[in-house]
Amino acid sequence: MFLVRVAVDVTPKNEFDGHPIDMLMAEATALHTVWSQQTTTSRTLSEAVVEYRRRYKHQPPPHFDKWYEYAISRKSLIIDDFDSMYEDLLPFWAFEPQDLRARTREILSDPWNEVAEITIRSGSAEIGESLVPTHRWMVEGAIEMMKDFIGWLPDMDLALNINDESRVAMPHEVLQNYRKIGAAAGRSNSIAKDNSWSTNRAQSWDWEEEPRRMFEDASFTNTYYNYGSTSCPPDSPARRRHIWDHRTLCTSCFSPHSIGPFLRNWTLSASPCHQPDLANLHGFYLSPGAFKTAHQPMPVFSQSKAHGYADLLYPSPWNYMDKVKYDPSPADGVAENARPDPPFSEKKNTLFWRGATSEGVSIVGTWKGMARQRLVHLANNHTSDIPILLPDPANPLKQKYQFLSPNKIKSHPYLQNTTMDIAIVDLIVRCRDNCPPQEAEFGLVPPIEFQEHWRYRYLMDMDGAGFSGRFLPFLKSHSLVFKTALFREWYDTRITAWRHFVPIDLRLHGLWSTLAYFAGGGKDGDGNAGRVKEAETIAEQGRDWAEKVLRKEDMEIYFFRLLLEWGRLTDDRRDEIGFEMPDV
Repeated sequence: MFLVRVAVDVTPKNEFDGHPIDMLMAEATALHTVWSQQTTTSRTLSEAVVEYRRRYKHQPPPHFDKWYEYAISRKSLIIDDFDSMYEDLLPFWAFEPQDLRARTREILSDPWNEVAEITIRSGSAEIGESLVPTHRWMVEGAIEMMKDFIGWLPDMDLALNINDESRVAMPHEVLQNYRKIGAAAGRSNSIAKDNSWSTNRAQSWDWEEEPRRMFEDASFTNTYYNYGSTSCPPDSPARRRHIWDHRTLCTSCFSPHSIGPFLRNWTLSASPCHQPDLANLHGFYLSPGAFKTAHQPMPVFSQSKAHGYADLLYPSPWNYMDKVKYDPSPADGVAENARPDPPFSEKKNTLFWRGATSEGVSIVGTWKGMARQRLVHLANNHTSDIPILLPDPANPLKQKYQFLSPNKIKSHPYLQNTTMDIAIVDLIVRCRDNCPPQEAEFGLVPPIEFQEHWRYRYLMDMDGAGFSGRFLPFLKSHSLVFKTALFREWYDTRITAWRHFVPIDLRLHGLWSTLAYFAGGGKDGDGNAGRVKEAETIAEQGRDWAEKVLRKEDMEIYFFRLLLEWGRLTDDRRDEIGFEMPDV
């Protein structure tokens, strides 16, 4: 029996005058408009400095003017809103610069800690000697990302997480205390700011450190209770409640961020604090493959993190180095192996996903709770009835939940041309002694060439042990992305659910109703009687926005600013340095 049967609380209202997704799309447009208007209110460097001080109560870091020139010359649409970066850095303001440097050196002292070292000296970056070859591309990608602005960075050492999993899980009381101290530290004062770094920075980083293991290894164990929920308030459901019934859908766990089965608040949906059932719904919580984590602040830079973790997010070298790339064949390609990205109307009316069982390590059946395995089971082997919101046969102007078995879904007039093509590729991995039962459950298929994805209207995106490296290429295509995710990345506040992609709850209980809204209909034999135009609109909005704010240039701009901020935090004169507009 798989964990969490697909069900939804449809009482007391089982019938709707309109579809909830109509409202969610309109709401998303309004939210995106409001957010976009405040991202860049300044039009000059002087105004950007004033806006920085208003938002963050500091002077900007040294060489902020160079960062501003860099961002403007690369046509950045976002100049002022770096709130998520500020939130990441805030707890570290509670520590003296020498403490941050010492913690960095301690982390880097032992290869067991599984972090990579970048040493920046005199405008040049080098890779630490202990880096394992399998992750060299990651560090080389980070250095490549900073090559056009490294001359403005101070001498410093960086510790990059080479694992997929998050690393810093501070308890709520500890984290809130550091945030409170950090918010009061370094506030703007009357001291004249020096727009340069301290001259002795290289020496301040150079000292020998005895190898020290700075993390706790909790790989292959359930990490939700001791790490995943530890940042939640003591009175939160995550800290007070343990879900023992793994077969019944916890409606109170998703209702704060949803309308029925439809996810409404993408940001809130990532929080474990009101969702104690997440302990058994993702491999990262059930049994991560590489989990070395600390309960104390550690200055670790990570490509993604789960909600509540205190890693410092930076743009992923995976995306920057095009490890997976949106690269379709030309539209007029006639070669036998051509793989173009056709117009939305010409794509297959199918939700498509291919992936591996790499989310976590399956031990004593934990694979039954992992999101990827649950998705494949739902699409192919589910046996119980599924509630799907569909037009009411008695009144097509109304929407009504209908409980359908898998066979009835295939034969239902509204869904007969709506399909899912969901499968695990090649072989079962990370399974220990749980390989045979998964092989028996899932029909494995051969891998596909990545550019084959563009044949399908709907692409399912799921994270695994860490973030999904396919989301940005998917977003750049003419297909509509359905996304479920536990992890968040540097750009999370830049994209809006229901405007740029379709959000799906990690429980997957709304997947069929969501797909039915966009792909259902089936009257013309091609699925075009559903909300195909709405689907295409979101797909094109996501594609257009990604080309404006998720470019490689945007990754560089974010990383440049982050490293200027970190340079100031680790400078012994951080209260004396910063950028001020010169007197005219």
